[in-house]
Amino acid sequence: MARGWESKAIESQQEEAAADTRRPAPISAAEAARRTERMTLQLARARAQADLQVACAAAHRAMLEQAIADLDQRIQALTP
Repeated sequence: MARGWESKAIESQQEEAAADTRRPAPISAAEAARRTERMTLQLARARAQADLQVACAAAHRAMLEQAIADLDQRIQALTP
């Protein structure tokens, strides 16, 4: 005899509850800070890259290229 919809729903709820208990180990405060800084740098780089796409003045373009290069170095330093 086939199982009914209710038993399938209960089974999926039990599987979801079991999946919730398999959380990754908590990270240290230092690791959380490093991840946050890396994300901030990546967002700043994305913004500078978008600005570079529309920049017209040569000096402004040069400044943005320098900023992107600096951000790339800082991101690389944070990458394990």
